[in-house]
Amino acid sequence: MVRTSLLKISSSGVTLGNRGSANYTDLFDEDALVPVVLRTLLWVAGIVVVTMVLSLAIGQLLNARFPGRRVVRWAVIVPWAASVLMTALIWKWMLDNYSGIVNRVLLDLHVIDKPVNWLGHPHQAMIWMMWVAVFVSLPFTSFVILAGLQSIPGDVYEAARVDGAGAFRTYFGITLPLLRPAVLIASIINVINVFNSFPIIWAMTAGGPGHATDTTTTFMYKLAFYDQHVGESAAMAVVNFVLILVMVLVYLRATRWREEVR
Repeated sequence: MVRTSLLKISSSGVTLGNRGSANYTDLFDEDALVPVVLRTLLWVAGIVVVTMVLSLAIGQLLNARFPGRRVVRWAVIVPWAASVLMTALIWKWMLDNYSGIVNRVLLDLHVIDKPVNWLGHPHQAMIWMMWVAVFVSLPFTSFVILAGLQSIPGDVYEAARVDGAGAFRTYFGITLPLLRPAVLIASIINVINVFNSFPIIWAMTAGGPGHATDTTTTFMYKLAFYDQHVGESAAMAVVNFVLILVMVLVYLRATRWREEVR
C-alpha cells in the first residue's frame, strides 16, 4: 500500500509511473479531509468509551449467578456472531421514516409528532450508526471482561469482606484494578475494529449526504472507486494506518502498559 501510494495508477489498475509525494499532496488538499479525520476520531472515541462502560456492567451481570444465565450468555453473543452488514441493514430498515418500527413506536408513545428521517440528517445519522457499532461491539467486549472477572481469585474478595470493605470499595479497589489487562486488550481491539469499520456506515448512509457521515475508511473507498484516484486512496490508507498506530500507542502510554508487563 505504501508503494501504491507513490504511484500513478489508472482506474483499471495499470501503473502509469511514479508520482512521488503528489498523491499525499492531493490528499491533504482535499477540503473534506480534516472534517473526515475529526469525525473519525469522534466516532472511535465515542463508540469505544460507551462500549467499555456498558461491557463492564454486562460482564458483571454475566458473571453473577441467576437462573437461565447460560441462555443469557448465548443471547448476548448473537449480535457478534451475526453478519455486521445484515445487522446494519436491519437497523436501517427499522429507522425508515415511512415504515420503520422506531418511528412507529415513538409515534405511538407520542414522543414525536411526525415521522423523522433519522438517516437523512448527518448528526442524527452519526448517533444512530454509533449506536449500531456499540451494539455489535458489546458481545465480544463483554466476554473479554467476563473472562477477566473469572480470572480474579475468590480469596481476594474474601479478604476484602473480612476487612469490612463494602461493595463500592471492593469494586473500585479490587475488581477494576485487576481487570486492567482485560480492559486493555478489549480497548485496543475495539479501537482497531471501530477505526476500520466500513459495513455499518456504507450500509446505512454510504457516507452521505456528500461526505457528511464519512469516516476515513469510507472516504478512502470513495477516492478509489468514485473519484478513480487509486494512488490518493492508497495514500489515505497509509495515513489511516498511522492514525490507528498513534491512537493505540497513546492509549498504551496513558494506561502505563509497561507497568502491567512488569
